[in-house]
Amino acid sequence: MIKRYSSLYAGHVDLGDMGQDATPANERRYDDEHLASIFGKTEALAKCMDGLGYDKLWFAEHHFQHEGYEVIPNILMLGVHLSHLTKNLRFGCGFNICPMWHPLRLAEDYAVTDHLTKGRVVFGVGRGYHTREVESLGGPMLDKDANREIFEEQVEILFKAFNNKSFSHQGKYYTLPPEVPYRGYTLKELTLVPRPLNLPVECWQPIVSATDRGLDFMLKYGIKGVIGGGSALLAEKSIHAFQAAHERAGVESDLGTNLCFGISYHLAPTREQGIAEAKPYYEEHAKMFAPLGFLGKLEKDQIEALAQRGGFDKARLPTLEDACENGSWYCGPPEGFVEFLQELGEKFPGLEEVNVQSSMGTPEAVMLEQLEWFAKDVMSKVA
Repeated sequence: MIKRYSSLYAGHVDLGDMGQDATPANERRYDDEHLASIFGKTEALAKCMDGLGYDKLWFAEHHFQHEGYEVIPNILMLGVHLSHLTKNLRFGCGFNICPMWHPLRLAEDYAVTDHLTKGRVVFGVGRGYHTREVESLGGPMLDKDANREIFEEQVEILFKAFNNKSFSHQGKYYTLPPEVPYRGYTLKELTLVPRPLNLPVECWQPIVSATDRGLDFMLKYGIKGVIGGGSALLAEKSIHAFQAAHERAGVESDLGTNLCFGISYHLAPTREQGIAEAKPYYEEHAKMFAPLGFLGKLEKDQIEALAQRGGFDKARLPTLEDACENGSWYCGPPEGFVEFLQELGEKFPGLEEVNVQSSMGTPEAVMLEQLEWFAKDVMSKVA
């Protein structure tokens, strides 16, 4: 049964021109004043959602994006700030990209955040997908095996630090603490100071490939899964795989248990109007994310077409109509979305949280309108 609704804002500025005939993604560049406008935008979204019954506003950690698509480098700091401007809304880390952090610095920063917000910032971990970000900040991204290995070791360290009064660790990438002399003795253990206020730590992770190894790793640490980017219905295989991982761990669960589904949406009086209004946002999203593999594996000519004005059709990508047809998007009237979500809840009885999100590029005014409309005419009417 769906009990909680959240929304994702990955941190895009208002882009101006959008869609396949607009500025190509790699040619976008904004000045610092405009890039910093995302902070006012996050405040507006948080204040809007706080009074409407939403549970969480999720943010994404990203770096170096002068293109204006994902411009929040520190979601923990932002969560602390916004918790002081709101009363009830929680803020989700979707996600802290571990290979760009030292795990103990991340553990400390989250623990401080948990104390300062009294538990209103929700932890999340991810492996990353931007080579420019991860490799520039010292983590492996091109080497997928190394990326997985260091991520798993970092998560192990994070939970050791969270859950133990003192700890040590010896692995492939980290020896903690190093055996160095300190005030007359040899260092053998470390203590996280302070540890999080709320234990055990609620933690989320994106589910992408849904391998048994990855899902079993999540269950080992009690990590919940986000199936995002509007892929919930497309990833039914992953949902069954996550339930199977629960079974292997000896945990009884219904389909959808410990998952959050991400659904892109745009409300309008009719499906046709919704698609027409959201089309430039969808195409801008594709220009940004399709070359990174989010719309399937692309050939070289498809990537080259997307880099040009008017190249969306030449790139042979699924259209917004296709996305609505297969259930990864919803465009149309509120009553249709109510029915859509009720069917989702019936199909996946363990599902308790849904994340509804406006597409990359959607202007602030439209996002606020959509959040208010969804709360009034959809959220309140889903049985």
